[in-house]
Amino acid sequence: MGRPIIADTLSKAGWSWGWVSAIDSGGQTIWIADAHRDDGQGFVARADEKLTAFFELEAAIRASNGHDRAAVPV
Repeated sequence: MGRPIIADTLSKAGWSWGWVSAIDSGGQTIWIADAHRDDGQGFVARADEKLTAFFELEAAIRASNGHDRAAVPV
């Protein structure tokens, strides 16, 4: 599953999302992905690669929902 599929899944589940790249103090590019909903839930993930940041974001959302699998459908 790539970033477009994760992003589509997040959008369909009612999440607004985005990403940005930045340079850390060591000169390395880092990627930050975030998602939030109108109900106040929000998540941010940081990784060395954009795709990994989206995987981390999706995993954080899934873990927080426990029984509520509908928030990020498979």
